[in-house]
Amino acid sequence: MVGDDAPSDGGIPDGARLIRFATAVLGDDAKELAAARDDIVAVMGGAALTDTAAVAALFNAIDRVADSTGIPLEDVKAEATADFRADIGIDDFAAASEKGFSA
Repeated sequence: MVGDDAPSDGGIPDGARLIRFATAVLGDDAKELAAARDDIVAVMGGAALTDTAAVAALFNAIDRVADSTGIPLEDVKAEATADFRADIGIDDFAAASEKGFSA
């Protein structure tokens, strides 16, 4: 699940269920993703699964639009994520070097 702690509900109804789905979408376990989808449908309904999947896709799309149009990362975010970006190799991508983030 998201983070190292046990999943919480984020203070919203079905929050743990939604976190499970979001984590599965970002993961590589097809069985977990199918189980998370089935759980949402069983408890929240098919329309909720559609809405949940649409929100996940929208976040992905917004990020891709920002990247493709060259919207710069804010200085405060660049500073706060410098070690993280270096650890996972993001700074090695061509787009990062074009924006001055590579080491």
